[in-house]
Amino acid sequence: MKLRHAFIGVAIGGLVALVALPPAAWLAGAVTRASGERLLLADARGTVWSGSAVLVLTGGPGSRDASALPGRLHWNLGLDGAALALRLRQDCCTEQPLTLRVSPGFGRLRIELPAHANPAAELGQWPMDWLSGLGTPWNTLAPRGTMALASPGFTAESAQGRWRFSGRLDLALRGAGSRLTTLPSLGDYRLSVQARDDGGAALQLSTEQGALQLAGQGEWAPTLRFRGQASAAPGAEAALANLLNIIGRRQGALSLISIG
Repeated sequence: MKLRHAFIGVAIGGLVALVALPPAAWLAGAVTRASGERLLLADARGTVWSGSAVLVLTGGPGSRDASALPGRLHWNLGLDGAALALRLRQDCCTEQPLTLRVSPGFGRLRIELPAHANPAAELGQWPMDWLSGLGTPWNTLAPRGTMALASPGFTAESAQGRWRFSGRLDLALRGAGSRLTTLPSLGDYRLSVQARDDGGAALQLSTEQGALQLAGQGEWAPTLRFRGQASAAPGAEAALANLLNIIGRRQGALSLISIG
């Protein structure tokens, strides 16, 4: 009888521990499913509330392409009023933890990047070669350089499958390069996402400097649409010919980019 009670006690204790401290593998599985197997938390350790994993990009189901960020992604998940506060730190890429507030609801989801004391401060820098893991066309382009994110605050809210945005995001691409050209660098670029009064978001791509000239505009309202063009700066036409043929539809000296 005592042995039976001991087994029952162990079982109950294990069940309580599983509910209170769900393993990190549960979170890894949820991320894999939500991303269509394009973002993986590999070698997940710890719990859903506090853990770490290797962050991997893949080309999706059946793809052999995969690329992992150096080091590990560390997270802590806790309550912040009625929301969940998610703190993220990546060994290679963030000097300070990146905080997100996640507010789930019935048929709704709100993800908030809180306002930063210094709107121009970078939230992190990531190597562009990580994108090669997404498969075509990124594995062909084999991008180089760094991606730096800055924001004065940004919120994305989904209700009944429709997204609404507020705030701004700025992604700086520095020292961009590709194995499709002999040039050591293509240039520096900026992609801005600015929320509009109607809840949609406007996208703006511009060139700060470089041999590859990029420009474009788009919107996310309610789906993503983008139209842009790429061209070679004077003297770089021959070096960029192969790249321009791949990144868009050629029209004379221009390469036209169309998404959505």
